[in-house]
Amino acid sequence: MQAAIAAMAAHTLLSASPFSYTLLSTFPSHSSPPLHSSFHGVSLKLPLRSNLTLSAVAPKPLTVVAATKKAVAVLKGNSNVEGVVTLTQENDGATTVKVRITGLTPGPHGFHLHEYGDTTNGCMSTGAHFNPNNMTHGAPEDEIRHAGDLGNIIAGADGVAEATIVDSQIPLSGPNAVIGRALVVHELEDDLGKGGHELSLTTGNAGGRLACGKQNKRKDGFH
Repeated sequence: MQAAIAAMAAHTLLSASPFSYTLLSTFPSHSSPPLHSSFHGVSLKLPLRSNLTLSAVAPKPLTVVAATKKAVAVLKGNSNVEGVVTLTQENDGATTVKVRITGLTPGPHGFHLHEYGDTTNGCMSTGAHFNPNNMTHGAPEDEIRHAGDLGNIIAGADGVAEATIVDSQIPLSGPNAVIGRALVVHELEDDLGKGGHELSLTTGNAGGRLACGKQNKRKDGFH
């Protein structure tokens, strides 16, 4: 009797509630109808936040840096003649040769680039004029000339010769590079191949070799 009263009370409470409940069975039956959720949700769209900032970046202009090559030769001999010669080449352009030699007799002196940098036997072991194109001796401005024909430098009354020579046949790099070869200053004037002497077309009849020096790369060159 008490059980019947309790069941009736529970039915009354469920009937009076403003909410309805759906009881789900954990063991579905083949004869049960499809289950439907009584929950109806609200779709929320949340804004996406990003720390990524995009900005247009202008391209940097292309900077071309000139490749400067430098070399130096210190000239010495058996006499008091000595000097320093520097060579500079920008990219593949002509080479600029700056000469300063002291102890010379006043007047012109032949100045040449020789084939070798070997000075074990003094300036005599530097070989002949540098001549990769197998030409005869001439002036620096001549079409037919040795590459090593750099003409004359002129010493003043004080025995000092200073000169700047710009030449396109003595590059500091490439197959005909002059690095490692010797520069030589001579006793006499170079006749530039036009003196009619038997040595004019080989040495310019420039006489003995007073001082010489091998060209070496400079510390601040060849970057």
